[in-house]
Amino acid sequence: MACSCCPASSAAQNDAAPHWRRALWIALIINAGFFAAEIVMGMMAGSAALEADALDFFGDAANYAISLSVAGMVLGWRSRAALLKGVTMLVFACWVLGNTAWHAWAGTLPQAETMGVVGALALAANAGVAGMFWRFRDGDANMRSVWICSRNDAIGNLAVLLAALGVFGTGAGWPDVAVAAIMGGLGLHGGWQIVCHAWREGQGVSHRRGEPAIPGSAA
Repeated sequence: MACSCCPASSAAQNDAAPHWRRALWIALIINAGFFAAEIVMGMMAGSAALEADALDFFGDAANYAISLSVAGMVLGWRSRAALLKGVTMLVFACWVLGNTAWHAWAGTLPQAETMGVVGALALAANAGVAGMFWRFRDGDANMRSVWICSRNDAIGNLAVLLAALGVFGTGAGWPDVAVAAIMGGLGLHGGWQIVCHAWREGQGVSHRRGEPAIPGSAA
């Protein structure tokens, strides 16, 4: 791992590469647009799974914006950005699980047709984004966090389609609630992965610099 104190390190150069920044901008625009569309359609359809997916789009748009803001910076700052993204994912996942519990208690019956159409469009968008970030999946914590976000989104869209089929076939809302709960769990797992990776990376940087990664922690 290159020294984070060196501005010309290969890691920083790769993080600032034009193809990386271009991919982030495309992903940011796609996710922001789909958040706006899906949150409206999710509320109209009464679907906890669509609302969970919409919130995930919002979280990812914010994460891509954070990644753009630290692109080209030294490894320490990029590790901190990845840590922030991981914590954000954990917060969103907790909201999704709480909202899912409310839908389960209320016995909401979502519109399967709307879920299917929106889910299919979202899957196509996220599959494209995941394809763009495939080459960065083994990069530093910041790059890996972007890959994990895009991968989880595509998996979540497949789950929404399954929920739509389940609601259509059973005439009940439990498939929607079940999928939303799974998506919340997936968000918790992904967020925890990112936090752990960023923490280890940050500890390594601080150890080389002889200072703690987090104020009050051991060097």
